[in-house]
Amino acid sequence: MEGETIAVKVNKESKCRFPIHNQGNVLCFGRVSCSPALMGLCGERGVGLAFFTENGKFLARVQGPVSGNVLLRKAQYRLSEQPEKRADLARRFVVAKIANSRSLLMRACREYPRCDGAENIKRVAQYLIDALSGLKEYLPLDSVRGKEGDAARAYFSIFDHLILAQKEDFVFRERSRRPPMDNVNALLSFAYVLLTHDTVSALEGVGLDPAVGFLHTDRPGRPGLALDLMEEFRPVLADRLVLTLINRRQVTTRGFTKAESGGVLMDNTTRKALITAYQERKKEELMHPFLGEKVPFGLLPHVQAMLLARFLRGDLDGYPPFRWK
Repeated sequence: MEGETIAVKVNKESKCRFPIHNQGNVLCFGRVSCSPALMGLCGERGVGLAFFTENGKFLARVQGPVSGNVLLRKAQYRLSEQPEKRADLARRFVVAKIANSRSLLMRACREYPRCDGAENIKRVAQYLIDALSGLKEYLPLDSVRGKEGDAARAYFSIFDHLILAQKEDFVFRERSRRPPMDNVNALLSFAYVLLTHDTVSALEGVGLDPAVGFLHTDRPGRPGLALDLMEEFRPVLADRLVLTLINRRQVTTRGFTKAESGGVLMDNTTRKALITAYQERKKEELMHPFLGEKVPFGLLPHVQAMLLARFLRGDLDGYPPFRWK
C-alpha cells in the first residue's frame, strides 16, 4: 500500500497501482501476500479482500468492524426460525432462479433457432414453466428444495446444446463441483466463486448476516444467505458468461489441465479471461423490473440485498426477487 493506493509488486518490482476508493473488492489468487496496512485499509473502507487457491477455492476473507443495524440481523434470525416464513422466502429465491434459467434457454432459441437440440431446449423450457406453476403457492421447505433440484437437473440436462463452438473440447454431461471434472464445470465453478464473493459483500454492505440463509441449510463456514440470493443471478451473471466465453472462443482447451485426482484446473490466462469478462459484464446495464430504472449488472446483488433488508425490516410486504426479462 502506498498512501491511498494499492500497489501491486512482483519480486519487489512495481507492476501497477489502483486507488482504493475505486475498488469494491480485491481478489487474491494463488501465492499472494498483502501487507497488514492494506488489510486494515480495506476493512476500514469496506473493500472486500479475499484469498483463493489458484483453482478458485475460497480460503479466507478480511473483514473490518461488523456494520449494520443489530435489529435487522435479529429480524433475519427470527424469520429463519419460522418454518412457514422461511419456506416462503426460499420459494421466492427458487422461482427467480427457475424463471431466469428459462429466460436463458429462450434467448438461446431466439438467437440460434436452428442449433442442434433446439427442440430439447424448448421442451425443458416448457418443463420449467410447469415447475413455476407448482411454486405459485406456499410449499414446505423440503418440497421447495425438491422443486429446485428437479428444475436444475432438467436445465443442466440440455446445457451441452447451448455450447455451439469447440464442441469436442467443451463437452458438458452433468454438473460436477469438488473437483470439477471437465472444462465447462471448471469455468462454471470459478464463475460461481466470483458471484458468491460479490453477493457476500452485498449482504454485508446492508448489514445482513451472509451465513444465515433460508433455502440453504446452515453450516459452519457456509454463506447460506449469499447462496440463497445468488440463485437469482446464476443464469444471468455466470452461466451466460461461461457460454459466451466458449462460443466466442475467448477460452480454449489449452487453458485447462487434468489433475491426478481427475479434476480439471485452469491456467492463469484462462482465469484472467474469465475475470475480465465478468467485470465487463457487470458494467452492462439493464432495466430492473421492480425499481423501474436502469442499473448495472454488477449492482444486482446490492440492489437485491437492499430489497431483502427492506422486507426483513417490514418496509415491504414481500421480497421481490430479480426476474430477468
